[in-house]
Parts: sequence; structure tokens; C-alpha cells
Amino acid sequence: MHTKDGVRPAYAEIERWLRATLREELDRKRHVAELLFRRIGITFAVYGEGGDPERLIPFDIIPRIIARSEWERLSAGLRQRVRALNAFLADVYGKQEILRAGKVPTALVLENEGYRQEMAGIAPPGGVYTHVAGIDMVRTAPDEFYVLEDNCRTPSGVSYMLENREAMLRLFPRLCARHKVAPVGRYPEELLETLKAVAPARAGGAPCVVLLTPGPYNSAYYEHCFLADEMGVEVVEGADLFVQDLVVYMRTTAGPRRVDVIYRRIDDEYLDPQAFRPDSLVGVPGLMAAYRAGNVALANAPGAGIADDKAIYPYVPEMIRFYLGEAPLLANVPTFLCEREEDRKYVLSHLDTLVVKLAKGSGGYGMLIGPHATLAQRQEFHARILAKPGDYIAQPTLALSTCPTMVEQGIAPRHVDLRPFILSGREIRIIPGGLTRVALREGSLVVNSSQGGGTKDTWILEDEAPTEAPSQGQSQSRWVAG
Repeated sequence: MHTKDGVRPAYAEIERWLRATLREELDRKRHVAELLFRRIGITFAVYGEGGDPERLIPFDIIPRIIARSEWERLSAGLRQRVRALNAFLADVYGKQEILRAGKVPTALVLENEGYRQEMAGIAPPGGVYTHVAGIDMVRTAPDEFYVLEDNCRTPSGVSYMLENREAMLRLFPRLCARHKVAPVGRYPEELLETLKAVAPARAGGAPCVVLLTPGPYNSAYYEHCFLADEMGVEVVEGADLFVQDLVVYMRTTAGPRRVDVIYRRIDDEYLDPQAFRPDSLVGVPGLMAAYRAGNVALANAPGAGIADDKAIYPYVPEMIRFYLGEAPLLANVPTFLCEREEDRKYVLSHLDTLVVKLAKGSGGYGMLIGPHATLAQRQEFHARILAKPGDYIAQPTLALSTCPTMVEQGIAPRHVDLRPFILSGREIRIIPGGLTRVALREGSLVVNSSQGGGTKDTWILEDEAPTEAPSQGQSQSRWVAG
């Protein structure tokens, strides 16, 4: 919200609102928001813990503001990046030109568990592999955004983006009205149009789209049901589908119905027991054969995970140059690959300053934040890296930007990131904004919901100035930090 020169223009009205609003009123609104989210059932499952794993994701009532000029720069870079990632997927499952050119190490791709040999030679409908991408961004200075990681498999969180906006409109209608905030409510419609656009060509009727979920025990099951309901499509489990003569059908009370597009929220290895794990009970036997025959579209395509592997991430700028002939518009965070001897030596001697991550990890698990780690923790990771260097990458500890956040002590700065969602079909669509995740613990850099993080509504301003003057007459409060 602040720079060294004062309040950023996009935040001017929010800053005035915070100073004019009593602490008690914001505490009451925060309590109402919690009741609202609990009543709706917006939860996130946390595995590996005793008791009930279902948790309410904390929602912060102070929005994160991004000016339109900033968003335009970001969205241009996001479009470019997703185009390159799709081109990379088409190439590594096809001619493998980038490997032959030596721009990406062949072994890093072909020996990676994210590379699915079953996809080799398959041209998916519409030529699109990652239909829904979530690109995690961090800000380190007023004009500096970095891509932290790419999510090309089954990125989650969009339902929270939509519910956060609904909550803000209900809790603070006057504040929302004073800003020209770009709407996000069209996302389900845009998603459905994207999915229909890649349906295999066949005569007769609109494409039949379904959302395939592994079931109610999945951590993002709420989102699966929410999105299916918003799109007006069926949410199905593996037992609801069957394959006959290389065509996928859905069981209905009116008899079998042909399925054209499956928005799958199941990991690759469980998707089809005949192609991947034979012990999978949540997949659809024969699905990959129907996909290979071109009779059904899968979004996202199996094998898309090779594009978001953390060991592949450092090569995305080179992908952009190789496939698009353009300079990258968004910068990567400098990354050390521990399988490289030179990088490994540097990482092992600088564990106190680096963030170390599992190359295949997600959700904030298996991570060391060097400056905040104990000596014993750094020694443990030193041994892990020596034992399996290919499993780890490391990055410098970034000075992540903070946003004003409502915590128990009042309003205080907390670190945030941003996950915009990019849709690829006949065209690339980006809903303005995304999911802002916030590290609620003081000083924490880990924003993941599974690690105690929360979320904020993200406002992309159509106008960088409020549409009317703020209301007057309320008492000034002195509890705003900073």
C-alpha cells in the first residue's frame, strides 16, 4: 500500500477507508465473513493431520489492489508464457525440437516422472495441452513482478477468487461502489466456452462437458462442485463414466449420454487404470484409448505436468525465445538446480540465505526457508540434498511485497502472492485479477492454505481514482500499523 514516497495512488481510497473505520466495525465484518464462508461450506482439506482435516480457509477483508496499468503489463506476460508452455508440451510429445537444439536437457525431460510416454504422438483436440493454467506471481518492488512457479496440471483456487468477490460485495457494497473494480464473475462462463472450444468435431448438438472429480475426500472437492454448478455441467466420478467402442459415455437415468469434454481434476496416474496405475479406483478404464482416438478432450491434457516441474521452470524464458522469437515479458526467480555440481556446491554453502524446495513438491511441503530455519533443519536439508540432489532446487529469499491485513492485533503487513488463471482454447482468456494468497503468520513467506495461509479479494481497478469522495464523520482510529 505504501512506497517510500507515500501511499500508492491505487490504494488512496482504501487507506482513507481504513483510517476512518473503527476497529470494532472491521472486527464485526471479519466475524460475519467467517460465518458466511462457514455457512456456504468453503473448506480445504489438510492431509496428514489427526482429527477432522477440513478447515475453513481464512479470508481477509482488506482487498489487494492492482492498478489497471500494472495488470495490462502482467496479463501480456501471462499470455506470452502460457503460449510458450503449450508450445513446449506440443513439442516434447512431438518432434522434440527444443531437445535436439540443446535448449533444454533431454534427460531432464524424458527421464522426468512428469513426462508421460503415453502422450507421445497424441495431438489433443485444438492442439491445447494446458487449458487452465495458474501462474504464481510475487512482487518484490513497486514495478517488479516475478513468476514464482507455473501450474499446468490441475490448478485450484479459482472458486475462492469468486467467493471472495461475492463476500466483499455483500460486506462492503459502498466501498466496492466507490472503486471501478474489474468483474471476475464471468470466469465460469469463460471456462465453459474454453472447454467447448476444444471439443472433438462431431455432428449434432452442443458438446457435452463434465467435471471429473476423485470424490468428496479430495482437498478441492468444494471447488469441483462449485465450478460444475456454476457452469451448469455434471460433476462425475469415475464410476459414472464408461468407454464403449472408443467413445466415452456418462450413465444417466435416461440412458447413456456421450461425453465430449472432460474437465478432469484427477491426477494423471489415477485417470485410467488401463494406461496408468492399475489399482486406481477413481479413474475410467479405456479413457486414454478414447482420447488417443480423438473422441474426447481432456482438460488439462495428461502429461502437462512436465511443463510445471520446478526443474523445468528455469528454462521457460528460453522456451519463449525458442518458440515465439520474443523476449520474455515476465522474469523468473533465479533458480539453482541441485543436480548440477556447481549449483549444488553453492546451495550447500548458502543454506542460511536460500529457499530450498522439492522439485516435485507442492502446497508448501518439503521446503526450507534458510533465514528462518534452525541449524538442525539446515543440516537435515544438507544431508537430503547430498543423498538425492535431483530432488531439490533452491532460490534466493525474495523480499516479497506485503499488503495490509486484518489480524488479531489489528491491521499489519503480511506477505502475499498472486495466482492469475489463464484459459486456453481457441483463444487465450484471462479474468482480471486472480487469487491473492496471504501468509497470516507474522514474518512468514509461506502463503499456501495447507500451511496456514489465507486469501484476499484481488481488485484490478478500471480507474486508478475512486469515483466519489469517501464518507466523512466517522472517528479516526489510531490502530493502523505504519
